[in-house]
Amino acid sequence: MAGETAKVDPMHQFTIEPLLGSNLDVAGFNIAFTNSALWMLITAVVLWIFMLGGMKRELVPGRWQMTVETFTGFIDDMLEANVGKAGRKYVPYIFSLFMFILFANLLGLLPLGIVGVHPFTFTSHFTVTGVLAIISFSIVLLVGFYKHGFHFFSLFVPHGTPLPMIPIIFPIELISFMVRPFSLGLRLFVAMMAGHVLLEVLSSFVIDGWNAGAGFGLLVGVPSFLLMIGICALEILVAAIQAYVFALLSSLYINDAENLH
Repeated sequence: MAGETAKVDPMHQFTIEPLLGSNLDVAGFNIAFTNSALWMLITAVVLWIFMLGGMKRELVPGRWQMTVETFTGFIDDMLEANVGKAGRKYVPYIFSLFMFILFANLLGLLPLGIVGVHPFTFTSHFTVTGVLAIISFSIVLLVGFYKHGFHFFSLFVPHGTPLPMIPIIFPIELISFMVRPFSLGLRLFVAMMAGHVLLEVLSSFVIDGWNAGAGFGLLVGVPSFLLMIGICALEILVAAIQAYVFALLSSLYINDAENLH
């Protein structure tokens, strides 16, 4: 009986639950305020507070201001390295994208809830990461066609391609280009979901191990718990790496639109 009550469902943590307006429908779509929306709002507020505290422009910057300036300088350097001087105008977007994903990933790892709501990692849902990827992809298309017109299609024909190979190379490059938002969103979604599922599975080992008795708990529960601590530390690193990868690939895609040859 104890084993049943202690059973852990690894996928339950990804369930989107309505908090307000569960019966509110518009044009056949439910627009309830969910736990996912709540944590998006919390992430946006935390990011706003972080930026507000670091924009004092003091002559001798404090630690908070230095932290914000370090992050903005990091994004500025990344864009300059990948896009060039023209990349500076994209700093606000890439910085916001990077920090939003980073804070979302880190807040989803909190061991305790906020205002009585369990932490929810909304970047573990492809609907969210996919929309972020589509926004970046849309910017690439808008900039590309605005700056280069129909010459933007030359992106799909590598320089020096023999004329007879163009009918073969063009559709391959076009399909590869169109898959970009899918792969960009999928990478973040898979990384965050996999880590959280692994933590839930290990937690079930800890619970079931101690429920089976002290001996089994020492044999299985303790090693699983120590492994959980290590995975938590790794998840913090993954949260930062995935935010960086998303921002980096977005900047590389922008470079294709800005520096088309």
